[in-house]
Amino acid sequence: MRDKVETAYLEAKQLYERHGVDVEAALRKLAGIKISLHCWQGDDVRGFLRRGDALGGGIAVTGSYPGRASTPGELRSDLELALSLIPGKHKVNLHAIYADTDEDVDLDELQPRHFRGWIDWAKQNGLGLDFNPTLFSHPKAEDGFTLSHSDPAIRQFWIDHCKASRRIAESFGRELGQPCVTNHWLPDGYKDTPVDRWSPRARLREALDDIFADEIDETYNIDAVESKLFGIGSESYVVGSHEFYMGYAMSRGKTICLDAGHFHPTEVISNKLSSILMFADRLLLHVSRPVRWDSDHVITMDDELLEIARELVRGDLLPRTHIGLDFFDGSINHVAAWVIGVRNMQKALLRALLEPVEQLKRIELERDYTSRLALVEEFKSYPFGAIWDQFCRQAGVPVREKWLDEVKRHEKEVLQPREAGRGTP
Repeated sequence: MRDKVETAYLEAKQLYERHGVDVEAALRKLAGIKISLHCWQGDDVRGFLRRGDALGGGIAVTGSYPGRASTPGELRSDLELALSLIPGKHKVNLHAIYADTDEDVDLDELQPRHFRGWIDWAKQNGLGLDFNPTLFSHPKAEDGFTLSHSDPAIRQFWIDHCKASRRIAESFGRELGQPCVTNHWLPDGYKDTPVDRWSPRARLREALDDIFADEIDETYNIDAVESKLFGIGSESYVVGSHEFYMGYAMSRGKTICLDAGHFHPTEVISNKLSSILMFADRLLLHVSRPVRWDSDHVITMDDELLEIARELVRGDLLPRTHIGLDFFDGSINHVAAWVIGVRNMQKALLRALLEPVEQLKRIELERDYTSRLALVEEFKSYPFGAIWDQFCRQAGVPVREKWLDEVKRHEKEVLQPREAGRGTP
C-alpha cells in the first residue's frame, strides 16, 4: 500500500514525464554527485595543529554556538552525524591545521602519517578526502603575506608547506581510490592601495611554479588555485586576483577554484562557468553565500545557487566540476549548518536535473522566446519537493525537516555536555 510520500512522488513524476523528463535517471545522476563537506564548519576554523594561534589572514568567524568540536574524534563524530542525514556518499575537505597527531610539528614538516586517523576514518566510511594548505592563522602570516612575501625565508616556509600538502593529498588519493582536490588559497594583500602591484604577483608566480615543479600524479591529486577580490586586511589589493589565477591556471594546466563569495557583492559566478570550462579541463567550486561582503553564510536555495546548478546541468558541466562547500557560521548548530548546506546544494541540482533541458534548448533555437520564458517560469513551481522526498527515502535519510530531530538530540546528548566539560564558551 502506498504512503503519502510515494503517492506524491508518483503524481509529480507523471507531471515531469509529460515534458520528457526521465525522473529516475535524474535521481540516479544526483546520487552519483559527491559534495565535499568542509571540516572547518565544525570547529570555527580553529584546527588542531596550533591551538594557541588566533584566526588571521582574512579569516573571521562570528558567533559562539556551544558544542564546537575541539578534537579530531569530536569533529569526525559530528561529521558522521551530518553525513547520516544527507543522501549519498560524499567527501570531506580538510585544511592542513586539522592534522591528527600528538607530534610537535609545524606546517612545513607535515607528512601523510599526521593524517592517518583521517585516512582510516574515510576508508571505514567510504568517503573521499580533499585538502588545503593552511596559509593563515600562523605567526609567519601575521603581516598578511605568505607565498608573495618579500622575505625569501618566510616565502620558502610557505612553499615547503604547500609542497608537503600536495604529497599528503596524493597519499589521500592513493589510499582512498579517488582523486583528492588540493586547493591553494592565500590571504596576501594590502589594506590600502599599494605602489607596486607587480612585484608581489611576480613572487607569487615564481613560488607557485616552484610548488608545482614537484611531480604529483593527477590520478590521485588535482591542484586548484583560488582567487579573491578583497578580504579583511586586504581591502584594496589582493595578490591572487581572479585575473592572476585565470592566467596562471590556463598557462600552467591547473584547476581554477571559483568561490561564490570571492567576487564583487553584485557579481555572480554562475555566468562564469561555461566560459571557464570552454577552455579548462575542470573546475572547482566553493559554494557559499556572501552577504554584502565575503561573510561565508550557510547556503540557502537562493537564485544564485539555482543558477549555478542550472549552468552545470544545462551545459553538461557536472562531469568536469568538483563541488565543495565553504562557509563557517558560528552562530548556529555546527552540524545543522552542514546538513542545511549540502541538502540545499543537492536540491538545487535536482531542480536543474528535472528541467526539460533539450526541449528548452530547441525552443530557444527556434527563437520562441515566449515559450522559453513561460516554461522556465512554470517549472519553478513544479513539485520537485515530492521527488526530493522520495530521493531521501531511497537513500535511507530523514524526509523533510525530520533530520532536525536528530540534530537536536545530538545537541542535547553530546554538544551541551561537551561544552559543559570544556567549561568555556
